[in-house]
Amino acid sequence: MANASEAAALKPAQPNAPSAVRARLGEGRISWTGPLLLLVTRSAMWMTAQSLVALLFVAQRRPDPWRQACYWWSVCFTLADVVCIVAIRCFLKKEGLRLRDLIGPIRLRFGRDVFLGIGYFLLFSPGFFVGGFVAQRLFYGSGLNPSAFIMHAHALPLWATLYSLIVFWPINSVVEEMTYQGYVLPRLEALTGRTWIAFAAVAFWFTAQHCVLGFVPDWRSNLCRFVGFLPGVVIVIAIYVRTRRLAPLIVGHWIIDLSAVLITAVF
Repeated sequence: MANASEAAALKPAQPNAPSAVRARLGEGRISWTGPLLLLVTRSAMWMTAQSLVALLFVAQRRPDPWRQACYWWSVCFTLADVVCIVAIRCFLKKEGLRLRDLIGPIRLRFGRDVFLGIGYFLLFSPGFFVGGFVAQRLFYGSGLNPSAFIMHAHALPLWATLYSLIVFWPINSVVEEMTYQGYVLPRLEALTGRTWIAFAAVAFWFTAQHCVLGFVPDWRSNLCRFVGFLPGVVIVIAIYVRTRRLAPLIVGHWIIDLSAVLITAVF
């Protein structure tokens, strides 16, 4: 009878573990197209969604349509989630995987992943707060970043506020983690043969997408936001590279996204 260690050695790897991803790469079931496309998809879709809302406001002759469109980020950016899920599903089909396989083990007994996710939030959130503070001081001193208005409280129609509170944050957090960490990072890691290259590429685009949120065509504003988000994003990715599990990170991400909605909502 095999002992415990032999049984563990015979147990198949998780479908999204680095060794399993490398095996599918060797079988020709993974190409550069999926990871490179998904790296930039969210940023492109965020900008597209905001532009479409702005065009709608132009047609309605609303004043300052671009700024008004920025306030609708928690509604219109679901376009990015839908496009990413569809694209990932298509690429995973060739690998013989399901979307669920990207998340990895979920441990809910005694609320383990919930409490672990809260712990992760406490670990990575200072990276965002300190990064934002340092970036603000570095680029603007006591002045105001022109794109800061996006996080100010703003009134939306009741249906849009309810959508933001009930639908947006649960979906966005899951899809964002699945896109950058569950899908892109392990496959770039296998394709390049270097974890640091995959880490750097994901960190750059994961951070850069937040420059599109309430986009202002001002290089200093966008660089300030990039620098502010980067430390927190790096910590989040480092946690994933160490643990290779998304469930607790999704819980921590939920706290961030829900907080953003609550901060900006007007009831």
